[in-house]
Order: sequence, then structure tokens, then C-alpha cells
Amino acid sequence: MITMDITLVFQIINMLILMFLLNGVLYKPVLRILRERSQKMKGTQGEIDKFDKNARLRQEEVDKKMIEASSKAKAALDGARAEAAAAGSEKLAAIKAEAEAGKDKKLAELKSQIDDAVKGLQDNLSGFASDMAGKILGRSL
Repeated sequence: MITMDITLVFQIINMLILMFLLNGVLYKPVLRILRERSQKMKGTQGEIDKFDKNARLRQEEVDKKMIEASSKAKAALDGARAEAAAAGSEKLAAIKAEAEAGKDKKLAELKSQIDDAVKGLQDNLSGFASDMAGKILGRSL
């Protein structure tokens, strides 16, 4: 059976003193450390969010710049292609004109040679005809 005497009072006082000591030495410092950690975590999370936001903004800027650079490069490439095509067309036209001029010159030379040959043959035609007639007839004409 439990008896109530002065030791019970001492035990209650001992428990109260122990509670106040543990509260001051253990519970309050642990709770303070937990609060500090919580605040530090919130601050760190805020910094992480800020860095994420900055990273997203910078990535968007980089993407925009890449798109702009890509469009500029495409425009420059298209311009270079058009310029090359125009230059190629001009060179092709110049080469065709030169070839036409060479062809016309050669045709004129050939026509001149043919005309000279025809004229020479017509000049010698009467002589050839006389010689042939002489050979056929066996005497000179």
C-alpha cells in the first residue's frame, strides 16, 4: 500500500526542480536550435527559389538569343545563297556570251573559208573542165 509521507512531497519538489532544470538546459536550447534550423531552411529555400527563377530567366534569355542568332544566321545564309546564285548566273551569262561570240567567230571563219574554197573551185572549174574533157577525149582543148 502507498503511504503518504514527507518523501512524497520531496519527490514532487524533486520532479518540479528537474522539470525546470531540464526545461532550461535541454528543451529550450533544442527548441531554439530547431527554430533556427527551420528559419535557415526557409531562407535557403528562398535562395533556392530565387536562383531557380534567375536560372529560368537566364535560360529564356539564352533561348531568345539563340533564336535571334539562328534567324540572323539563316538570313545571312539565305543572302549568301542568293548572292552566290546571282554571281553564278552572271558568270554563266558571261560564259554563254563568250561561247556565243567564239562560236560566231568560228562560224564566220568557216564561212569565209568555205566561200574562199568555193571561189577557188569556181575559178579552177573551167580549167578542170577543160582538162577532164581533154582526158576523156584524149586530146587537148
